[in-house]
Amino acid sequence: MSGSISAMEEEYDILGVYVLGLVTAFGGGLIRNVLIGASPLMLWQHNSLLITAAIAISVVYFVPDLWFRHMRKWVFFDAVGLSAFAIQGALYAAQQNLPLPAVVMAALLTGSGGGIIRDLLARRKPLIFREEVYGVWAMLGGLAIGLGFGREGWQLYALFGVILGLRMLSVHFNWRLPRRKFHLSRVGEPTKRALKNF
Repeated sequence: MSGSISAMEEEYDILGVYVLGLVTAFGGGLIRNVLIGASPLMLWQHNSLLITAAIAISVVYFVPDLWFRHMRKWVFFDAVGLSAFAIQGALYAAQQNLPLPAVVMAALLTGSGGGIIRDLLARRKPLIFREEVYGVWAMLGGLAIGLGFGREGWQLYALFGVILGLRMLSVHFNWRLPRRKFHLSRVGEPTKRALKNF
């Protein structure tokens, strides 16, 4: 849905709306599979998920009022998706006996990689790097699984609830990561010359 909305905001045609919507939904999993050596073709084994994504895109495109009137409620489902995908990506990497950094990155990419691709295709700076903090929650989930948490069913449910809760809290309280801007005009001439020659 977020990919479809981004495409409509950029005045893409209906093909662009569907492509951006599908890329947002499945792009993170595809990137993860490529990086950990799994087959990207696994995507085509999930027909029910493809159909679900297509229905969601159609709702956004053909019945936009139904979406926009209840947008704040849908944030909850976005948080559910982030939590579920991050855990699924981390578990998949852990099952391949990959090192801890790979498990953390798998969680991050599965949970938010689609959003990064969405923003790039919409010619925007990725939200995850400038406004949203949800990537941190995905990485924390990956870290927990990489350290051995989640071997029991109740642990996975607990982790799911923690990521979900942190995502909702960050939206409610508008949490942001620290940022620092760099302006070349604020540095001295020696530093400017060094940067130009770098």
